[in-house]
Amino acid sequence: MKPMAHLGVGIGWRPEIAEAVEGLPGLDWVEVVAENICPGHLPESLLRLLDREVRVVPHGVSLGLGGAERPDPAKLAALAERAVALGAPIVTEHIAFVRTSALGAAPALEAGHLLPVARTRDALDVLCENVRIAQDALPVPLALENIAALLSWPGEELTEGQFLTELVERTGVRLLIDVANLHTNRVNRGEDPAAVLDGIPLEALAYVHVAGGVERDGVWHDTHAHPVPGVVLDVLAELRARVEPPGVLLERDDDFPPEAELAGELTAIRGVLGAPAGLVPDPSSLPSPGSTRTRSSHAGRAESAGGMEKARTRVGIAQAALLSALVAGTPVPEGFDRQRVRVQARALAAKRAGVVARLAPELPAILGGEEPYRKAFLGYARHRPMASGYRRDALDFAEHLLIRDLPADPAARRRLTLWWQDRAGARPPRRIVRWARALAGRAA
Repeated sequence: MKPMAHLGVGIGWRPEIAEAVEGLPGLDWVEVVAENICPGHLPESLLRLLDREVRVVPHGVSLGLGGAERPDPAKLAALAERAVALGAPIVTEHIAFVRTSALGAAPALEAGHLLPVARTRDALDVLCENVRIAQDALPVPLALENIAALLSWPGEELTEGQFLTELVERTGVRLLIDVANLHTNRVNRGEDPAAVLDGIPLEALAYVHVAGGVERDGVWHDTHAHPVPGVVLDVLAELRARVEPPGVLLERDDDFPPEAELAGELTAIRGVLGAPAGLVPDPSSLPSPGSTRTRSSHAGRAESAGGMEKARTRVGIAQAALLSALVAGTPVPEGFDRQRVRVQARALAAKRAGVVARLAPELPAILGGEEPYRKAFLGYARHRPMASGYRRDALDFAEHLLIRDLPADPAARRRLTLWWQDRAGARPPRRIVRWARALAGRAA
């Protein structure tokens, strides 16, 4: 594997902090959420950064390479188009699943979030084939990120280190290591970050993410909306003791602080990366790369046995059962921590409400403010899983209210009707249709 090009220290570019990002001293590169930009209409701020020869890396969030289905060719083409438009040296995604396909009578479901892949042979076989499909469709190398998780799968067959090592060995994919996610999984799943770092092929490292979060009731929430805590910088120091990362990036997605605070966090990151000898462990005292890894004789089992479709079916059924419990209120699959599933379900619903409010800020205004909006949306979400993304979700939520002759205030209901009609391009359901749908909903 060729050494990764040096990126340096960067920050996640977001429209809300575009001006601040441009003004940060010593900025080497930025990362953008791939789905949030249009190649033919790049934001002026990004164009100015490109003119300054600041590298821009697209970071995908919707491929779901850990899902049971093969990657969507349209999504792969879109990611490739963004890589070309930005002149990116690499593109990145996640080791996660985000949706399920329709299974029999069960509808397709969207999580609206990155969910953990079971560390099993079946899941690894499926992931490896999906990665190879993605690599063939992309014009630059691909790197995959370890994700933060609130819950663990029962019956896992591999450690995180073994899973990632075999993934790299079988596909040649690079790794994007999020040290905040390593800390999250230490709190939520009891996984030692140092052991994970000892067990993965750091020679495959593309770059590193650093982000903030918060602990509530013994659960760490990877919010990307809080300052980077010392415990996460400590994990970065653990990684730095083992390897000099090609790049490190600060992520912030919400509750954006002033420019000076962002600059301060970047300074703290640089301090860890440039720590003199003695402030980080002596690399010679650490396990050598690969010393704790086990090369499995099961690699390629599904391919050699011609069982890939059976593996995909098994993975799909398991993922659908979990996702249905999280977003549709069906029973929690056997072996999962029921309390953690409930925590994750509440987190998904809250995130869904927040994203819809950001995409359609008129809805909280029409419904009388943030609190009545959230109450109405969470009531809707309890019985209506998302199936087609957040923008469709906003329209479905509005239609859900109109079918029930809500809001109760006639003026607000007229405003909501006009809002829905303007975006849906259709006439609102007639009263007889609303009654029929409402009765059907109550019967369900």
